[in-house]
Amino acid sequence: MMKLKHIALGLAAVAVLALAGCSSSAKASTGKKTVKIGILQLINQTALDDARQGFEQELAKEGYKSDKIKIDYVNAQGDQSNLQSMSQRLKQDKNDVNLAIATPAAQALMKADKDTPMVFTAVTDPKAAGLVANPNHPEANATGVTDMTDIKGQLEYLKQLFPKTKTVGLLYNAAEQNSVVQIKTATKAAKQLGLKVAKATVASTNDVQSATETLAGKSDAMYLVTDNTVAAAMPTVGKLSLSKHVPVVCAASTMVEDGGVATKGISYKELGKQTARMAIKILKGKKVADLPVEKPAKTTVVKNEKMMKAFGLTDADVEK
Repeated sequence: MMKLKHIALGLAAVAVLALAGCSSSAKASTGKKTVKIGILQLINQTALDDARQGFEQELAKEGYKSDKIKIDYVNAQGDQSNLQSMSQRLKQDKNDVNLAIATPAAQALMKADKDTPMVFTAVTDPKAAGLVANPNHPEANATGVTDMTDIKGQLEYLKQLFPKTKTVGLLYNAAEQNSVVQIKTATKAAKQLGLKVAKATVASTNDVQSATETLAGKSDAMYLVTDNTVAAAMPTVGKLSLSKHVPVVCAASTMVEDGGVATKGISYKELGKQTARMAIKILKGKKVADLPVEKPAKTTVVKNEKMMKAFGLTDADVEK
């Protein structure tokens, strides 16, 4: 009798251990492993900051909170040598996914690390930048969301807001591949719309004030593409826009907030969220090659009340 009792107790103990094993196994399968994500950002500027915040917010919303995720965020502050060294650092971290914010960051990260899946955001033309050969079937372990906007549509919007415009000014950094692509498109579109074009280039944010002053003297209005250098100095552009009384229409909503008049553009926070949803698919086992490069999901009218008032525009004018 006593022997049977010991056997029963032994079987019970085995059952408990088995259940514990199942429980432990279940915990492992529900994602208790800490996910590692590296983020390389080109420079501090509102649009790129918003993209990063949107990315992190969407991750948290989908359950990737601080107890389940480790994010290594680095910012190159616009310096090419920083991009290279930081890319090497993220490679050594052996992250599950890396995020590159802006074209130069994505190019540097791809050059340094071809093994870690990468998603990019705030990249205008990933094909021209050498990030993908076929946006529909990314073959180089990198995919993401572009920030290419309807440039011709935005120039039409500029003409709608400021119908007396004859010459439109374009300000950009010629060293930024994404800007060069957009400027070519903008130049062609402006000519199709009967507008003359004046151009000025900058190498850093230190050049923006003098270049804007020069360009304002040649232009009736300015159109600014999603150039990272110019975007970082938008408060300066905004002040000169007021003092020279030359309105600015921007490609990016955040640039409007920092000194433009209005735009029909994209939200970089939403862009970041859209990119996060792609990263989550990769974390759940989806292959990068099966995730086509995406375009911005939606556009919206963004306006700057102070600048609108300065240039005599009403809500009805900008929301047509």
